[in-house]
Formats: sequence, structure tokens, C-alpha cells
Amino acid sequence: MSNQVVTRTLTASLTNHSQVSDDLDSHGFAASKLWNSGRWTISRIWDEIDYIPGADELCSYLKSHNRYADLHSQSSHRVLQELGEAFVSWYEQDDPDANPPGYRKHGDKHPRSTVTWKNQGFKLDTKYNRVRLSKGTNMKESRYAADYILCEYTIQPDNQTLEDIDSVQTVRSVWTGDNWELHFVCELQIDQPDSPGEKTAGVDLGICNTAAVSVGDETLLYPGNALKEDAHYFRHEEYATEGEDGPSAHADWARAKKSRRQDHFLHALSNDIVAQCAQRDVGTIAVGHPKNIRETEDWGRHGNKRLHDWAFETLLSQIEYKAEERGIDGERTPEGTLKTSKTCCECGEEADSTRVERGLYVCENCELVANSDLNAAENMRATVTPSPSTDRSNGCLAQPSVRLFDKSTGRVAPQEQVVP
Repeated sequence: MSNQVVTRTLTASLTNHSQVSDDLDSHGFAASKLWNSGRWTISRIWDEIDYIPGADELCSYLKSHNRYADLHSQSSHRVLQELGEAFVSWYEQDDPDANPPGYRKHGDKHPRSTVTWKNQGFKLDTKYNRVRLSKGTNMKESRYAADYILCEYTIQPDNQTLEDIDSVQTVRSVWTGDNWELHFVCELQIDQPDSPGEKTAGVDLGICNTAAVSVGDETLLYPGNALKEDAHYFRHEEYATEGEDGPSAHADWARAKKSRRQDHFLHALSNDIVAQCAQRDVGTIAVGHPKNIRETEDWGRHGNKRLHDWAFETLLSQIEYKAEERGIDGERTPEGTLKTSKTCCECGEEADSTRVERGLYVCENCELVANSDLNAAENMRATVTPSPSTDRSNGCLAQPSVRLFDKSTGRVAPQEQVVP
């Protein structure tokens, strides 16, 4: 085994929430006001000279602004960094229907924004599970006010601790919609195991089926039903409450909730994919990378929207680093150049129209019947397999094991089989 340094985010609940919630509220509101000041500054410069300033330029403009002193200087800088990154992301979409980042307010109410403290803004006491978060200059003006917020925390799950962490890089206070929680971004050292085996696996990422996995003689299918249900529900909640002055507090809540649920879904999915591969002695995983899919073709208004919401880069990265932690090699396979979806994995015949009802793939040359996504996954696997077998007699490509995300447990489990 070899040692490897990785970056992880540990979530902590506050055990003294009632004592620190007012201070965290004040900082969350201050971050929203600073965001709005930055947003107004961008709008003014944009209107005057048709130019969008970056994060560093925004900091130069607003360093003397009263709102900047509401937070620790590093925290204020991070808020404006996030605003700059949001504008870059919006601009790179090149979508006329997409709106630029808006103001964080509705009427006179400001939502609670995430506040980030970097290394000079916090002090950890891992022995007693406490952290001091520095206040901004304006928050220290009262003679009775402390210079910091003293938070007591419990890491989730309970069997984790910060005592053995190499270094904590940042601490974030995050409003969940009901209460505050802390996120510790850490560097830690893990034992990287030797490769678990010599088998190979192919993974095809998609929208309807979030992932399809082929290990040769076994296949796994991960439907994206839970993700689509959340997207539909929270998008309705978001746009139903959008006001003339920008998103309402409920709309901001819906966006944050949708984002958190998607993050959890993708982590649960990537954990299960890598765990299933490790159980089957897989040493190498080839993951399809639809890198330029958004730029190569116009998929129509609804199709482009679905592609924009598709977080394939996030899932791909999660599979890669989680596989690496288990000693499994991960390789990105470019889908476009290999035409993995149009090529029969058994005979190699390429055809434009091979999909029939509900994503079933039927090859007119060799009469292979397979799930379309699993056919693509098997083509991915062939790119990292020295002598891939072409015997599909067990029918695993047409009848995969289905693994579903269970919302009640937050985990992925095999689909229940109904016994007649």
C-alpha cells in the first residue's frame, strides 16, 4: 500500500446552534449584501463600457466599501470570487435563454449566503471540537461583542474526527434552509490499496440512465429517476415563486435544496459504482467522456436545457478519485471519436439507427439485442481490455442488474425483484 493525500469536505452539525445562530445569520446576511454590491458594480461597469470585471478587479473596486468590512477580509474576497465565477459560468453557456447571476434579495429580505473562512480567519480546537470564526471589523464595533464566533460541532458521521487530519484549508458556514452547519475542507492522508484485480469495466454516463456499467459477464444499470423527480419538483418550486425583484427566499431555498440533493445522489451513485467494481476484482475502469456534447450539436431548447443540467463532469470526477482510493485505475474514453453508442460491441458494425423502443439496441448484422447504454459501456470496456470477449450468450447486456437510489435511506440498492 502507498499513502495518498486527498481533499475532502467533512460536514458538521452545531451543538451550540442557539448560541451562535444570530452571529451566523448576521454574517450570512452580510455576505448577501456584499454579493449585491458586487452585482451592482458589475452592472454599472457592464452598462458603461460593455465589460464584465473579474473577481480580483471586483475586490479592488470594493475593498474600501463598507460592506466589505462586514466580514473577515478573506471571507469577503471569497464572496466576490463566487460572483465572478458565476458570471464566467453564465457567459460560457452562450445561451440566450439563460439569465446572468441575480441579486440575492427579495423585497427587504436577504437570504443567508454561505460564508467561507480561510486559514487566517479560523482557529481549530480539535480536542474539544470547537472552532473560532473571525468576525468582520463592522461586527466587532460593540464593546460587548466578541471578536469571533465560537462554534461547537459534531462531525457527521460520528466515527470521523478532525484530530487526524493533515490540515483544514477552509471552514464554511452553510444555511440548509432550517439551520446552520459547518463544512470543513480538509487534506488527509489515506492508504491507497494495491489494484484489486485484473478485470476491466466500462461506464457509460447518461441522462435517463445516469450510469450503465459493464464488467464483461455482468452488467449494472443505474436509472436517474430520483434525480429527474427532484429536478422537476424543485424547478417548479423555484419558478413558481420568482418575483419581479429577483428570486424569492423560497426560490433560493429550492435551488439550494436541489443542489444538495443532486450532490448526495451523485456521491451515493459513484460510491456504489466503484464498490461494485471492487467486489468484482476490477483493476481498470474506462468511463465515457461526452466532453464536447454541448457544443457539437443543437439539441433544441428542451434538449439543450437537459444537457446544461447534466452534471456528467462531476460524476466522472467522483468515480475517478474514488476508484483511485481503492487502487483502481480510471481512464477517460472520448465518446464522440469512438462512436460507442452507434457501434455493435459484438461484431463492430456501425449504424446510425439501431435504437428501438425504450433504448433497446438491435444490431441488424449479428442480431445482438442489448440495452443501448450497456452496449456503449461494453464498447468503453473494450478500449482497456487486451482481448475482450465477444460472447454475449448469457444475455447480460439485455437484462442487467438494476440498482436504484432509495430516497428513504439515501443509498443505492438492488431493485427489488417481484416473485410471481
